[in-house]
Amino acid sequence: MLILLPPSEGKTAAVRGNPLALDDLRLPGLNPARAKVIDALVELCTTRPDEAVDILGIPKTQLELVTLNAELFEAPTARADRIYTGVLYDALSPATLSPAAKRRATSRVMVTSSVFGLVGLADRIPAYRLSGDTTLPGIGGVQAHWRAHLGAGITEALGDGLLVDLRSGTYAAFWRPDEVAARTATVRVLHEHNGQRKVVSHFNKATKGRLVRALLESGANPRTPAKLADAFRDLGWTVETGPATKTGTQLDIIVAEI
Repeated sequence: MLILLPPSEGKTAAVRGNPLALDDLRLPGLNPARAKVIDALVELCTTRPDEAVDILGIPKTQLELVTLNAELFEAPTARADRIYTGVLYDALSPATLSPAAKRRATSRVMVTSSVFGLVGLADRIPAYRLSGDTTLPGIGGVQAHWRAHLGAGITEALGDGLLVDLRSGTYAAFWRPDEVAARTATVRVLHEHNGQRKVVSHFNKATKGRLVRALLESGANPRTPAKLADAFRDLGWTVETGPATKTGTQLDIIVAEI
């Protein structure tokens, strides 16, 4: 099983640690594509910092993010599950998983990244600022760049298992699971209030974090979308299964709001 998560916009920079070593990351076949993004980002933020603010959508109160990007090759690194912060990762709380669940998280969970394409939770990376919908000088659209390179990496990480896709729309555009649709489950969280269902960003992220945590702690390793739905139901979640499509089977997790 491979669980794909979106990155967090907010990141906690490492205070100490070795600099980035691309060869130490999972899926080294992605390293040429990773290096192209990093080189372009460092070039932009080093030589044209004023333009970088606008291109990268950096708030005027956070100009230190330009420097952060400029120093990607020299900055200290930490495990990805310590760099990525925010609602989803707070709910997942990787540091407090049981030892068995931590081992499963290391092998089964990967984060979609604008800079690295995919990273495992144990991969050591620096903090960075690059949104998935950015057009980066020297690279072009970040989404298009990864669409051209990410397929082989995901196929390698997935093997013959089930793909559990929890990416947000921006990062779902990095790669479409057409070729593995039969064993892809796209998970959506709907909050129900007064008979109406809708996606609420904050609660959606928190629920996805709790879903992944529960799945890792349970030890369940379903092989099909239907078995994944059953696993979630066994864990106490309300699940509705949509029809199989050319991009996978959608599972709706229904959460009642009080």
